[in-house]
Amino acid sequence: MAPELLSDTDWLAPFVGQVVVVDLAEFFVIIGTLARLTSDGVVFADADLHDHRESSSTKEVYVAESAKYGVRANRRAVAVPRRQVVAISLLTDLLG
Repeated sequence: MAPELLSDTDWLAPFVGQVVVVDLAEFFVIIGTLARLTSDGVVFADADLHDHRESSSTKEVYVAESAKYGVRANRRAVAVPRRQVVAISLLTDLLG
């Protein structure tokens, strides 16, 4: 059965179609375009799924570099369970 698409009242709806930074539970961050929402997940397009344990820089430095130089997409699409989303913001809203 296909997941149900959600209405515009979903708290994530304003971010659809935007390039976002999503902090996930554990050690991962996604930088990419929020493509669509389902009842149990979020789907990103042209996304960089990054495990900050595999980097010599902090997550904040990595994200700031992505804002400055562009998203280093390593996936055409990636789906993530909603329960893994800790925080979301527009890439353009980063400070620093």
